[in-house]
Amino acid sequence: MTDNDATLTLDDQVTYIENVLDTAPIEPGRIGHHTILSVGGARVIVLALDAGQQMREHRSHHPIMLQALDGRIRVTADGKTYDLAPGGLLYLPNAMPHSVEALEASRLTLTPIGV
Repeated sequence: MTDNDATLTLDDQVTYIENVLDTAPIEPGRIGHHTILSVGGARVIVLALDAGQQMREHRSHHPIMLQALDGRIRVTADGKTYDLAPGGLLYLPNAMPHSVEALEASRLTLTPIGV
């Protein structure tokens, strides 16, 4: 699956993705952005970051949820730092400035809410 590929479904159909990690390889020197599901008002994006890669402070137009799938991710938001290990989940409200850093090669889901 490439960055532009998306699993698009109709709201009344079941969508099954056996392993989201398979959709988002970690590539040295590149931040991968893989939309794996887009249905109704929801999207699921897998971000793939190599160790040390950062996403500078930015804002989302929607509330978002971030969940670590593997590796370790550091998110700074609202003056606090959150280290996410696999299974860790973080909710950020609309337009909250935040930055993301991969402490090691990592993948996480980004789920915008109300898209």
